[in-house]
Amino acid sequence: MQDSTQNPRTDSTGQLIGRMWRDWMSAYKARVAMAVALMIVVAAASAAYPKLIETSVDMLEAQNANVVWLMPLAIIFVTFIKGLASYGQSVLSQSVALRVINAIQKAMFSHLMEADLQAHHETSTGKLISRFTNDVNVMRDALSRTLTAMARDFVTAAALIGMMFYLDWLLAIIVIVTFPLAGRPIIRIGRRLRRASSNAQTGMGDLTSNLEQAFSGIRLIKSYRMENYERARANELFDLIYHLVMKTVKGRARTYPILETIGGSSVAAVLAYGGWRILSGTGTLGEFVGFLAAVILAYQPIRSLGNLNAALQEGLAAVQRSFDLLDTPAKIFDAPDARALSLSGGNVTFDKVVFAYTPDKPALNEVDFSIPAGQTVALVGPSGAGKSTVMNLLLRFHDVDAGTVAIDGQDVRTVTMASLRDAVALVSQDITLFNDTVAANIRFGRPDATDEEVIAAARDAAAHEFVSALPEGYDTMVGDRGSSLSGGERQRVAIARAMLKNAPILLLDEATSALDAESEQQVQIALDRLTANRTTLVIAHRLATVMNADQILVMDDGRVVETGTHAELQAHDGLYARLSRLQFREPDPSGSAPDVERAHG
Repeated sequence: MQDSTQNPRTDSTGQLIGRMWRDWMSAYKARVAMAVALMIVVAAASAAYPKLIETSVDMLEAQNANVVWLMPLAIIFVTFIKGLASYGQSVLSQSVALRVINAIQKAMFSHLMEADLQAHHETSTGKLISRFTNDVNVMRDALSRTLTAMARDFVTAAALIGMMFYLDWLLAIIVIVTFPLAGRPIIRIGRRLRRASSNAQTGMGDLTSNLEQAFSGIRLIKSYRMENYERARANELFDLIYHLVMKTVKGRARTYPILETIGGSSVAAVLAYGGWRILSGTGTLGEFVGFLAAVILAYQPIRSLGNLNAALQEGLAAVQRSFDLLDTPAKIFDAPDARALSLSGGNVTFDKVVFAYTPDKPALNEVDFSIPAGQTVALVGPSGAGKSTVMNLLLRFHDVDAGTVAIDGQDVRTVTMASLRDAVALVSQDITLFNDTVAANIRFGRPDATDEEVIAAARDAAAHEFVSALPEGYDTMVGDRGSSLSGGERQRVAIARAMLKNAPILLLDEATSALDAESEQQVQIALDRLTANRTTLVIAHRLATVMNADQILVMDDGRVVETGTHAELQAHDGLYARLSRLQFREPDPSGSAPDVERAHG
């Protein structure tokens, strides 16, 4: 999922509006039809004003006494009907607009939940959040104003122009010929405005990303006294947003002098020609006043149409960005004939697997190994050797470029992702807890689990004691990212989550590396329970945690370079032995100093 600024696409106004109607608004055809009917009532009531004025002037000229009660009653009736119809039309139109925006937000979030992991890495979290806040606010404003005001103003202007032709077709032609003069520059301004608005929305995404990083990293910023640096970065983005938004403001404002000039020219032409007709005796005062009222009344919705076009173009820029996100295809998906994974133990096999994140540097190169069902295999080696990539391929966060990853003899690409991921539980060093209760975070492993099952999982994970001591026990909120819990407590909640899932295959990614000795001991006891009778793949830099593994695979530069138990690898005196001597401070038999840099990658 690339950011739309990296791969820009510009659809026409007609294409975007057509797709909005086809994909999102057509579901509300009945509401839209009712809103249009009410718009017609509003327009008809507006168009009745000039006729009422003409009739009133004619009655005054004829000294008709009924003018003092009949015409006021008629005007009150028309205004009441117009107000009632305006209310109904506004509520219906806004409800459709908000329903459509609601549906688009849900679709974008659903798309992101189904998107590949790589897609999330390509676009920052702040930019994604901006799609749901800044872009959606612009869309909501544009869609609401378009449905509520733009359509109503268009219908009203059309009704008033029709009334002009009814009152005096010649004067109507004089007025109408001036309107197209404003069309071309307003359309051109609209195109520029959409580009400027798109740039502003992209800038808001960058700003949101910067703010998200600054607030989440506030401890680091303060500890390194980088407040001024971050302030300068943010101020630069604030200034950029100001200049980008000012471009949209100036573009929107350019429509005002054009519309004012055209409107003034129309009124001037009517006064000149209509006044001449009255003075020459070829026209009546009532006709002239009624027509002039129609022109003045039509000027407001026509002027609003020009201004609303600017808002529409800003909204379409946000719509374009949303469609770009929704149109980004997933690279990892179920095959058409995918079937559920059939488990018969949980044997994991990598057969000549090749994979590269970028074409010029393979992350894995001809990797071969097998994990018998129920055994624990450890992956060790320098940073960047490809250990995490092995786990990513097993979970099918990526697909292999060559070779096969299989579980119980079934290629993971041929089974459904749902059944594959149901069969695997992951516990990593980077624990993700949500700002919810302890119970909800444990239940993330199995949402339908009972309270008793949650507590049993917590007991197995050595978490029940500390959870029970919390202010509200299992109903205690853990805070953003589990901030109210210690590192060891967060880790045990994550293990309880994996316990509750009870998957036959377990992945442990540096599950104890960030813990103190006491917490590590508690977590290790919980992990021993968790790995029992499960096929387990462990990534560890701390070799003391994997010495008892059934098999240890030593990886280097994307390959498995050594295989064996701890004792066998020590005896082999290869990379594993060098890593072991470095960590356990053992002397090198050759007498040379350990290669510290190589050992840590």
